[in-house]
Amino acid sequence: MSVTLLIEQLLNGVQLGTMLFLMASGLTLIFGVMGLINLAHGSFYMVGAYATAAVTASTGSFLIGLGAGITAAALVGALVELLVIRRLYHRPHLDQVLATFALILIFSEGTRWIFGSSPLWLSPPSWLTGFVTLPGGTRYPLYRLMLIGVGVSISIALYLLISRTRLGMRIRAGESDREMIGALGVNIARLYTVVFALGAALAGLAGALVGALQSVQVGMGEPVLILAFVVIVIGGIGSIKGALFGALLVGVVDTLGRVYLPIFFRAFMPPSEATGTGAALAAMLIYILMAVILAFKPKGLFSAHD
Repeated sequence: MSVTLLIEQLLNGVQLGTMLFLMASGLTLIFGVMGLINLAHGSFYMVGAYATAAVTASTGSFLIGLGAGITAAALVGALVELLVIRRLYHRPHLDQVLATFALILIFSEGTRWIFGSSPLWLSPPSWLTGFVTLPGGTRYPLYRLMLIGVGVSISIALYLLISRTRLGMRIRAGESDREMIGALGVNIARLYTVVFALGAALAGLAGALVGALQSVQVGMGEPVLILAFVVIVIGGIGSIKGALFGALLVGVVDTLGRVYLPIFFRAFMPPSEATGTGAALAAMLIYILMAVILAFKPKGLFSAHD
C-alpha cells in the first residue's frame, strides 16, 4: 500500500465527489425550494452526456459539445417543469415519485429510440490528455484533475449565486416561506422553472464531463442518482454546503473502500475470497456511513439554512 497509490485514490475520490456534488446540489436545490422528489434527475445527467457526445462527434469540438450538453439539459429540464412538474407541487410525494419514475422510463426509451441501444463514446480533448506530475512524484491524469477544478469552481459559483445575488435571495426565501415571497410580488412559477432548469443544467454538466471517462449509454444516470440521494441525506436535505461535504465524503469513502478493503482482507483470507468479500463490503460502505451519521445527526450534517 504505497503513498503514491493512496494519493491517487484520494484524488479519485475527490473527483468522484465533485461530480456527485454537481448532481446532488441540483437535486437538493429542487427539493429545498420546490419540495419536489425528482427521481428523473438522473435523466438530465444522461441527456447532457448524450448531447455532448453527439455534438462533439459532429463538430469535432469538445467545448462546443459541452456547451450543447449543458444547454440541452437545461432546456429539457425547463420543458419538463412546465409540462409535467408544475402539476405536481401540491400533490402528495407518492404522486411525485410515480410521475418522475415514469419520466425515467420515457427518457430511457426515447433516448434508445433516437440513438439506439449501442453506447456512444466520448473522448477528452487532446489538450486535456496526458498526466500531471504532482508533488511527491505522483502522476495523475490531467482530465481528472480538470474535473476536480470544475467541481470546485462550480461550488464557489453556486455559493456566490445563493448568497450574493438577487436570484439567490429569492431561492433562499423560497426555501423558507414560498407563500410570503409570492405575496411580495415574486413570480413563483418563473422561480420554480429557473431553479429546476439550473438543477438540470448541473446534472447535464456532470453527465457531459463523466461521459468522457466511461461509455455514454441508456440508464447511465440511475446509479449516480442513487449516490446523489445518499449525498443529500448525509449532507442535509436542502443544504448546498451539506451537498458539498456529503459528496466529498461519499466519493472518498467509496473510492478508498473499493481499493483498500480487498487488500485488507487478503491479509487473512485467500485472494479470491478476499476480493469478493472486500468488493461486497465496499458496495455497502456508503450506506453504513449514512446509517451511522443519521444515528447521531438525524437531519444530516447541515440544515437547509447552513
